[in-house]
Amino acid sequence: MIDVKFAAPSLPQDGALGLLMAEGEGLTGLAAKADEATGGAIARAIAAAEFTGKEGSSVTILAPGANFGRVVVAGLGKMADLTDRKLEEAGGALAVGLARAPAAAIAADALTPGRAALLGYGAVLRSYRFDVYRTKQKPEDLPKLASLSILTEHPETATGSYAPLQAAARGAYLARDLASEPANVLTPAEMARRLGTLTEHGLKVEVLGPEELGKLGFGAMLGVAQGSHNPPRMVILRWDGGKNGEAPLAFIGKGVTFDTGGISIKPAGGMEDMKWDMAGAAAVAGLMTTLALRRARVNAVGLVGLVENMPGGNAQRPGDVVKSHSGQTIEVLNTDAEGRLVLADVLWYAQAKFEPKLMVDLATLTGAIIVGLGHEHAGLFSNDDNLAGRLLEAGLASGEKLWRLPMGPEYDKQLKSDIADMKNITGRPGSSITAAQFLARFVNGKPWAHLDIAGTAWATKDLPTVPKGATAFGVRLLDRFVAASYEG
Repeated sequence: MIDVKFAAPSLPQDGALGLLMAEGEGLTGLAAKADEATGGAIARAIAAAEFTGKEGSSVTILAPGANFGRVVVAGLGKMADLTDRKLEEAGGALAVGLARAPAAAIAADALTPGRAALLGYGAVLRSYRFDVYRTKQKPEDLPKLASLSILTEHPETATGSYAPLQAAARGAYLARDLASEPANVLTPAEMARRLGTLTEHGLKVEVLGPEELGKLGFGAMLGVAQGSHNPPRMVILRWDGGKNGEAPLAFIGKGVTFDTGGISIKPAGGMEDMKWDMAGAAAVAGLMTTLALRRARVNAVGLVGLVENMPGGNAQRPGDVVKSHSGQTIEVLNTDAEGRLVLADVLWYAQAKFEPKLMVDLATLTGAIIVGLGHEHAGLFSNDDNLAGRLLEAGLASGEKLWRLPMGPEYDKQLKSDIADMKNITGRPGSSITAAQFLARFVNGKPWAHLDIAGTAWATKDLPTVPKGATAFGVRLLDRFVAASYEG
C-alpha cells in the first residue's frame, strides 16, 4: 500500500506532480503556479491535447520543465457536480499516471481537507496489485510509486479525515488478497488460519471445525463439504466497540473456497473463476478488519462459512435430504446451489446465538443476478424497508451500488418439496429471487438483507478505483452503512 501523507501547499522541487482541473475553469491555485514555473508548458500541453477537465479524463505531460519529470492532470468535471466518489476516481486516475515515479505529490489546495483525503483514498484503492506468485516481471511493468504527498491548506485536518479511509483501504486490500488466492492455497483451513491472525487488530476470533459443526447440527453446510478432502470451518469475528451488552450488527459471508458444482458439475470453461466464490466471506473479513482498525463505536459480529464443493466419492448427491441447524429439512436437487445451504446454517446460528439488531449476508450466490443486473449493481433483497433504504444510500455514497429486487409468497411457494420442508432450487425464472426466498426461511424474522454480489465481486477490466481482479465489493459499502446509521 502506498504511503499517503499530507503537507502544506508548495511546489515540489522535483519528481512527479498531479494536478486537478475542473471543466471550463482552467488551471488555478498551485496548478497555475506549476504552469508558471514551467514557462507555460503545462497549459500548452493541455491545449494541444484538447484537454478540458472533463470528468474521468486525464493527460500526462513528460518533462515539462522546472525539474518536473512528469505532470498528470486529472479532470474533475463541473465543480457544481463534484461528489466524493468523483474525487476518489480522480485520485485513482492520478495514481495510474504517476505510478512510474517513486514519489509524487498532488496539488489539492483548492479542496477542503476532507475532500483532499479522498484523493489519497482513491489513489490507494487503485494502486492495489496481487503479485504474490509472479517470479519474473519486467522492470517497466512494475509500479514505482511508494510515497504520495497530498498538498492541502490544512494537512493536519486532512490527516485526521484520511485515517478511517485508510482503515477501509486496508480492509479492502485484505478482502482482495483473499479472493485473489488460488484454491489450492486458500483452503477452508488456511482461510480460517489467516482470519485467526486478525486478533492483532483487536478482533476476537473463534474457529469451529467439522466436529463442532456436527455437534451443532450444521447438516446443510456439512453436506456441501462432504465431497472434499479439505474439511469445513466456520469463523466468528467479533468487534466490541459499542456499549457493553448492546446487541451487535451481524454480517454473514458465503465462503466456498472453490466450487466445482459438486456432482452437478459446472462446465469446464470459466470454472477457474470459482476460486472467488468466497468473495462474500472475504468482504466480511475486510469489513470487520476495517471496523477494528478505525475503532468503530459499534458492536459487530462477522460469521463466515468456509467449505469446498467437490465431486468426490462421498459427495452429496442430487436428491439427498439434509437437516439444517434450524431443524428444517432440505431436498438438495442441485448440488451447485450450495451457497444457500452454507448460509442457511450460518444465518440461523447468527440470529440464535447473538440476537443481533440486524443481519446482512453477502454471497456470490447466483449467475442469474448477472443476467439481470450485469456488473454495475449487486442485487439487494430484504424483509425490512428501512434497512434496505439505508443500504441503498450507502451503496450510492460508496460507489458500490445496489438494486433492490422483490420478494413475496408467490416466489416462496416455488420452494415446496415433495418429500422435505423445502428444496434448494426452483426453475430458472426469477431464480435469484427464489434463492433469496430460500435464505429468508433461516432468518427467523430478524431484520435482514441479502446482497447477491456474483456480478460485482470480480472486475474483468480496470475500473477507476479497482484494478482488474478482486473488487472487495461490500467492504466500503457496509463500512459506510455502519458509520452513517449506527455511529452518528
